[in-house]
Amino acid sequence: MLAIFLVAGSFVSARAADAPSLSVTIHNDLPFARRSETVELSAASLAPLGADLTKVHVFEEGSTREVLAQALDLDGDGTFESLIFQADVPARGTRSFDLKSGERRTYRKEDFRVYGRFNRERFDDFAWENDRVAHRMYGAALETWQKEPLTSSTVDVWLKRTRRLVINDWYMADDYHRDTGEGADFYSAGKSRGCGGSGLWRDGRLVVSKNFRESRVLANGPIRLVFELHYPLWNDAPGIRSETKRVTLDAGQNFNRFESRYDVANANLNDADLRYAAGIKKQLPTTQQLRVERGAGWLRTWEPVKDGGGEFGCAVVFDPKTVVDVTEAEGNHLVVARPPAVYYVGSGWDRSGDFVEMADFDRAIEQWVQRIASPLRVEVKSR
Repeated sequence: MLAIFLVAGSFVSARAADAPSLSVTIHNDLPFARRSETVELSAASLAPLGADLTKVHVFEEGSTREVLAQALDLDGDGTFESLIFQADVPARGTRSFDLKSGERRTYRKEDFRVYGRFNRERFDDFAWENDRVAHRMYGAALETWQKEPLTSSTVDVWLKRTRRLVINDWYMADDYHRDTGEGADFYSAGKSRGCGGSGLWRDGRLVVSKNFRESRVLANGPIRLVFELHYPLWNDAPGIRSETKRVTLDAGQNFNRFESRYDVANANLNDADLRYAAGIKKQLPTTQQLRVERGAGWLRTWEPVKDGGGEFGCAVVFDPKTVVDVTEAEGNHLVVARPPAVYYVGSGWDRSGDFVEMADFDRAIEQWVQRIASPLRVEVKSR
């Protein structure tokens, strides 16, 4: 059954007979269905509908049923660069939609399937989630917390078994290390790379930053979350002034996109000389099942959750053309790669309802790799 997410009601003004309209056809060339796939349309392709993309409405072809859409202005200049919506596209199949301009869109709380924010009340965490996964990274205040100080640019993962957004409620109750029916924070990332953390690779060793000092949210749903964290302090990385890490997470997906940009002070150091590494904490005692597919550009672990909480997996996925090495260092399984520093981080829990066993998670990774390599083909035509 298709799972297009609909906005209640219909917009008569958006479908007036004299209003300009566009037809969008989406093609999936892969031999499996792509669910909750995000379709992104540039502002230029939508020019007949006007510059204000918050007034563009998406409908199933030939229907008054509206599909949730989100306009993106990631550089904050007040001009929208693109419009996104999601569709389920059958294997080697197509879906079609009608786009019209109407009243400015308004969202309801229940429309949101992604969310992220800075958490001053929890020692400067930045936490984020969608309807399947949740993560957090650590800010400056945690470095000097008297009870349990931690300096780490790791990526923590929270295990969810609800489609509901839980970050605010879990922080408010401050009882998220115990599963009361929605999941919990069972994972201990510590000073490791956790589930997808990164660092620089210098002279055969891992060099990591301290906790982030600044954060900003560029898009906060209801379909796509985009935020950046700034890391100006490095433990031992001559020539590196800072790192800006951008994370993108879409609704309905188990994978985040990570991208790091480095500010290089040393004129003799350029992208050709840089190597970065990202990976996963190596659990001890060794109860993890590790799988490395260097040729396809990915590494995966699968391991028991503490206190009898089932099993979960973490995966990092790279462009295989950038992979330099797969190794271990400082308690981490790592992939070493050349810039651009872009990779994907995914997680899955056998109690989430999405994965029954490790083979299901592996299949999801393999399909994600294919989805990256074969993006949807999109045609936009005037009616």
